[in-house]
Amino acid sequence: MNSEHSRHLAALRAHLAAAGLDGFIIPRADEYLGEYVPPSAERLAWLTGFTGSAGLAIVLAGEAAVFSDGRYTLQLAQETDPALWQRLHIIEDKPEAWLLARAAGKRIGYDPWLISPEGLKRFTGVELVAVETNPVDAIWPDRPAPPLAPAVAHPAPFAGESAAAKRARLAAQLREAGQDAAILTDPASLAWLFNIRGADLEFCPFALGYALLRADASATIFMAPEKLSPDLLAHLGPEVTVLGRAALPGAIAALKGQCVRFDPASQPAWFETALTAAGARLAAGPDPVALPRALKNPTEQAGARAAHQRDGVAMVKFLAWLSTAQGETERSAAARLLGLRAQGALFKGESFPAISGAGEHGAIIHYRVTPESDRPIRPDEVYLIDSGGQYLDGTTDITRTIWTGPSPPPAEVRAHVTRVLAGHIALARAVFPEGVAGAHLDAFARQELWRAGLDYDHGTGHGVGSYLSVHEGPTGISRAAKPVPLAAGMILSNEPGYYLPGAYGIRLENLVLVQQAEFPAARKPFLCFETLTLAPFDRALIDPALLGRDALDWLNAYHARVYDTLAPALDEPARRWLHAATAPI
Repeated sequence: MNSEHSRHLAALRAHLAAAGLDGFIIPRADEYLGEYVPPSAERLAWLTGFTGSAGLAIVLAGEAAVFSDGRYTLQLAQETDPALWQRLHIIEDKPEAWLLARAAGKRIGYDPWLISPEGLKRFTGVELVAVETNPVDAIWPDRPAPPLAPAVAHPAPFAGESAAAKRARLAAQLREAGQDAAILTDPASLAWLFNIRGADLEFCPFALGYALLRADASATIFMAPEKLSPDLLAHLGPEVTVLGRAALPGAIAALKGQCVRFDPASQPAWFETALTAAGARLAAGPDPVALPRALKNPTEQAGARAAHQRDGVAMVKFLAWLSTAQGETERSAAARLLGLRAQGALFKGESFPAISGAGEHGAIIHYRVTPESDRPIRPDEVYLIDSGGQYLDGTTDITRTIWTGPSPPPAEVRAHVTRVLAGHIALARAVFPEGVAGAHLDAFARQELWRAGLDYDHGTGHGVGSYLSVHEGPTGISRAAKPVPLAAGMILSNEPGYYLPGAYGIRLENLVLVQQAEFPAARKPFLCFETLTLAPFDRALIDPALLGRDALDWLNAYHARVYDTLAPALDEPARRWLHAATAPI
């Protein structure tokens, strides 16, 4: 496939041999272990050619493998050379088993900044060797520089709570747990806790850095000082100190004898090693910011509704335009939608690269169109558009599946879409007691597909931030989701799908807000979902005979709400299109 990647792999093997290492583990991660990484951290892509957002490679002297999940099975096969790499499903062919079968007792290197302690524990039966310098960096001559975009304050009218109040609230929890401090390595946690945002990543408004939160509510941020202006330092206040990254080892060493909260599942292994060497007492526990960040306050909830209303206007304008457009391609359609979003107030950019997939490309779950892969959107095929926006008051994520016409869609396609829609509606209508986690609800969205022997190889829902990451923990709707109960204020996606390789993909996605359900006679609290996303589903792809009366009533009520909410903001042609698109079924 690509001789460049062959050279990269050969150079890495030579470097490992010189260092006395029998192999090396290369996660798709940066030193913050986030989903989105800057170009300087795209080591996996540089080495293998695979550009997906989740993956891991293992290089040995005579073999190499690259792993990813079901979202990227087709992409992995397209982007990597089978002569160089074994391409494996990370669930079905676990990396630790692959490595143990080939390198038992061998010296295997890893970068302690790029993998968590729990991630390391999986690799048993080999001698794991932490390296001081990542060998990929050593052979990457034109590696981009780390980002240095300015950090900016996130205004109180959008945050809904001052940074000082947040620090005080979390510091009280540390004191109650007998902990002196907590390590924070997730840039989303820094963004939320200190009410700051940044532009170090393309789709997440993060200022990359680390922080130490103390039980007295003071904090230290470890971030390149040139990223923080005098105004931002004033915003942070006197209880927050800012130091450069070089000061981090000394600050960790100063924690000797203190009880420090550290999450071995989500934070780099370097911290565990450094804290242990410093003589600190480690208290294993989740990032203390993760759950409070997920529980949107009333200001954030109102902002999400407002952002989704503006986003819905852009989406309806796009769908109306697409209904008569001719000669468009996947790229031109995505560009049109981005341009319409950019017309809305408070828009800051896309929340992820738009997945604009026509026909067979729609079956690639996380397809990303390129100039090379771009193709026309043709008549009488399925077109999938999964996209979202970052607004100062909220983050959006929506997927719609469209039949391009003019002929009616095949019965099989309508049946598949309607089964996906039935699952979407079942989840949207779910009512459940407090204490239920996302894993308990995942089957709601799959039941009608399962009845036909069908399924999809991804989770049904992920958490979504408030002008933060479009993929946010600590909860989700998936069989693999952490057992974190859903709670009022959380925003998640509802996105069942079905994918027929080589033919088409189907996904129907809205964002939902967890709310208290009103049951006066209930003996314990119940929860339900408020649907935030506002855009019609394609009526041409719906077979009413496959939807029960309750599902049809929900769909008609949802479409009526879409029309009533968005029509006043549309011009007459778009309003007429929306009126027809939301007519009762």
